[in-house]
Amino acid sequence: MARSLPYATIHEIFRRFREAEAAPKGELEHVNAFTLLVAVALSAQATDAGVNKATRALFKIADTPQKMLELGEEGLIEHIKTIGLFRQKAKNVMKLSRILVDQYGGEVPSSRAALQELPGVGRKTANVVLNMWFHFPAQAVDTHIFRVGNRTGIAPGRDVVQVERAIEDNVPVEFQQHAHHWLILHGRYICVARKPKCGACLIRDLCPYEEKTL
Repeated sequence: MARSLPYATIHEIFRRFREAEAAPKGELEHVNAFTLLVAVALSAQATDAGVNKATRALFKIADTPQKMLELGEEGLIEHIKTIGLFRQKAKNVMKLSRILVDQYGGEVPSSRAALQELPGVGRKTANVVLNMWFHFPAQAVDTHIFRVGNRTGIAPGRDVVQVERAIEDNVPVEFQQHAHHWLILHGRYICVARKPKCGACLIRDLCPYEEKTL
């Protein structure tokens, strides 16, 4: 496991990320906290582009938990059947919609524990919602962030929770709000898994990764 980079190096890395894109955005389309929650839950083992394609029409008619319940499970399946694991995801969305109506007055709760109690919502999904909707500096670690955190030494860890903690511990506070988006986008488009695009990398001179491709 890589060692953490020095503070000054991490600060410079995120300064460059911020200079390149001051306010990075998640790529899942949504109109409110509920549609964001559903979109993130649907995105497990699926691409954001695939989820967006499926949910554009869905969210026009079911943008609240009550409307989702009125649409019904079979109606939901018709919209999301192009997404992997759609039957289980449909069951989870219906169950979480019922819980939101019955226990939270149709609102999405803003605590990680409450979110994680919803069917199909894990820590990563909860952190995305907390970060993107409630503007809490939660760090949602996916495969891209796990790879970038370990490769660069920004946030080394043996599992996603260790990497999440390392981001919280290592990244200067002024960059925490957008840290996971900068890292996701960097991993998705530059620091890719098989052949990282080091020639196009903003931080290659600061990165200790030995197998650079130039």
